[in-house]
Amino acid sequence: MPNEPNAKLFLERALRLRCPECGESHIFAPLRDTRTLSQWMHPLDSCPRCGYRYEREAGYFLLATWALNYGIVGGLGLLAAFYAEWVWHPPLWKTLLCVAIPVVVSNFLFVRHSKALFLAFDHYIDPHVKAGK
Repeated sequence: MPNEPNAKLFLERALRLRCPECGESHIFAPLRDTRTLSQWMHPLDSCPRCGYRYEREAGYFLLATWALNYGIVGGLGLLAAFYAEWVWHPPLWKTLLCVAIPVVVSNFLFVRHSKALFLAFDHYIDPHVKAGK
C-alpha cells in the first residue's frame, strides 16, 4: 500500500512547518510576509498546492494551543524553576523573573510548531483527504 501513513514523515513536515499532505507548501505565512501577531499565530486556510484544509472546524487548534504549546512550554518552565531552586536557591522574585519571561517568549515562538505538530498528528490518525487522491 503506497499511501500508508508515515509518522516520521509527518513529524519531519511538522517541524519544518510544511503541509502534512504534500510536504511542499508552508502551513503559515512566510516570515517576510508576516505583519501582525494574528498572521504569526494562525495558519493559512489551506495548502496552496494540494488544497489540504488546515483547520477542520472552529476551535480545531484549541488542543494544540492548550495541551501542546502551554503544556510543554509551561512544563519546561516549571522544571527550570524547580531546578534553579534546587541548585541555586534564588529568591522567589528572581526565580519568577528568570523563568516567567522566557516562558512567555517561548509560547509565542513555539505556537506555530505546536499547531503544526497537532495537525500532523491528527492527519496521521485521521487523514481527511479527497477520495480521488
